[in-house]
Amino acid sequence: MLAADPLVLGVPLKYVSLLVLTVQNSMLVLVMRYSRVTSDTPFYASTAVLMSELTKFTICFFITAKTSAAEHKRLSVRHICNDILGGDSWKILIPAGLYTIQNNLQYTAVTLLDAATFQVTYQLKILTTALCAVMMLGTRLSTQQWLSLVALTLGVILVQIPADRSNTAGSMLSATDPSQLLGLMSVFVACVLSGLAGVYFEKVLKGSRKSIWVRNAQLALFSIMPALFGVLIVDGPDIRQNGFFYGYTAWTWGAIACQAMGGLIVSVVVKYADNILKGFATSISIIVSCVASVWIFGFHISPLFLAGAALVIYATYIYGRSEHRRKSAAEVLPVTADDSEQHGQPVVAIGRQSQDDEGIPMVSIHGDAKDTELKLQ
Repeated sequence: MLAADPLVLGVPLKYVSLLVLTVQNSMLVLVMRYSRVTSDTPFYASTAVLMSELTKFTICFFITAKTSAAEHKRLSVRHICNDILGGDSWKILIPAGLYTIQNNLQYTAVTLLDAATFQVTYQLKILTTALCAVMMLGTRLSTQQWLSLVALTLGVILVQIPADRSNTAGSMLSATDPSQLLGLMSVFVACVLSGLAGVYFEKVLKGSRKSIWVRNAQLALFSIMPALFGVLIVDGPDIRQNGFFYGYTAWTWGAIACQAMGGLIVSVVVKYADNILKGFATSISIIVSCVASVWIFGFHISPLFLAGAALVIYATYIYGRSEHRRKSAAEVLPVTADDSEQHGQPVVAIGRQSQDDEGIPMVSIHGDAKDTELKLQ
């Protein structure tokens, strides 16, 4: 008999977590953008990334310690350190480094691009993750998933076409200023890194028996080192002159909190919600971000942007629905240790999480929920 879904104030937890995820996805890009454009003294993005990783690690360490104390009937620092630093924890160094670079690029992109364009374009992480999964894990996508990826790409291209091309002879690039090109390149590289890190993380988690919070603590801990390296190398001289928290405002702390909490929210969503609902949350967050950008930043939604955003939303939903059907079909078949690979386990896709031998979802806390959600944040 299936256990009933947990309730929060009488509402199933999966819907509550889904609502929170939608709000977090929307707020992250809006708050990040607002924190970068409203201050005359912009903060150093590398410091914000470091503070986000420290926040994630603190939360995950506390939960890991609480879980360890309950398991061993006492709080043991040795057990906690063995859980986080023992075994194959060193393998997390690679995705941790990739995710740290990705998070820095997000700040660069959201500084140079409007929030709506960034939110829509960043959905290319679905495409890059799928391609990495096909090449690195041998994942087989359905025809519907391939078509949805094509639609996603076309939608992102439409979003980039300027509304007024009368003086450009139809050239998209000639109408784009250098700062926007740099922003688009930052988004693209961040999407590629998200795909690579997510798929690599999936391979590391195959057969792992570590809990979700231990893995999250490992990922946050090992992300602190490259984040600190970025602070010292990229902004070191300016930080020594102006201070670590130079340019910080309440909106800066809001962006840090949104980025830190995003992965934790995804952890709850992936446990209680399915791929269709998660894809729906992503679609709604795109709509909310676009509408809010019009009101907050004076963004102009052109017909081409509207068509492109609609394609991206549709493709995101269809891709998640196709993965849900594939996963449901796979669960009907008996899977053994010898044939788990040929039955498609594990498979990397948006909204798809790996599981350990005990069926515990494994989620990275980097990325924006999204972070692609192998983590995908």
